[in-house]
Amino acid sequence: MSKPDPDEVSRQLAARSLANDDPTGWFEVLYRAAEAGETQVPWERTAPNALLAEWAAGSDGHGKRAIVIGFGTGQDSEFIASIGYDTTAFEVAATAVSAARRHFPNSRVDYVEADLLALPAQWIGRFELVVECLTVQSLPRPLRAQAIAAVVSLLGPGGRLIVVATSIDPAGDLNAGPPWPLTEAEIGIFGRPGITVVRQEHFPFADDPGFGRWRIEFARESP
Repeated sequence: MSKPDPDEVSRQLAARSLANDDPTGWFEVLYRAAEAGETQVPWERTAPNALLAEWAAGSDGHGKRAIVIGFGTGQDSEFIASIGYDTTAFEVAATAVSAARRHFPNSRVDYVEADLLALPAQWIGRFELVVECLTVQSLPRPLRAQAIAAVVSLLGPGGRLIVVATSIDPAGDLNAGPPWPLTEAEIGIFGRPGITVVRQEHFPFADDPGFGRWRIEFARESP
């Protein structure tokens, strides 16, 4: 008997979590089910996100601090650490944290449990690189502004924020998800005084041009 479709499982779990006014609780349930072999994490990968890896090619992070938001199965975090950054990576699901520590026993990454919507105060403004890859889009639209403000708050003076996210045409079904892809207007929420867009790119999906990927680099001004 085949396992249920992982995307459908995640949608069902998210719907139940939202119905219980717990928009992030479904991540722990999903990771536990994956650990038990009942499903797969839909975003599981064996390599870093290609758009992130291409952006960071040739970078040297030695002497700098990075944070990876919603590290998933850890591939992006390990990649960022491999180019020299002192890397912190967090997930809201405790099971994801224990799985990453087990999968990468000799990792230089500090894998921790934390909630994007309630960040530790000591992280604010601390990092020279903030990596937001496909995490904000896993939160429902009413939480977007709060989540995006939290992402930006991690960026230290002179730092860089790299955002990779699924895009959707505004004429599409904005309520279908998860994920709930980001519109261009939502990308604009990342911008605020002192935060500027260095480069914004869009890559439509060849098989469905109504969707695609954003890759945007933001910079925070130095004092």
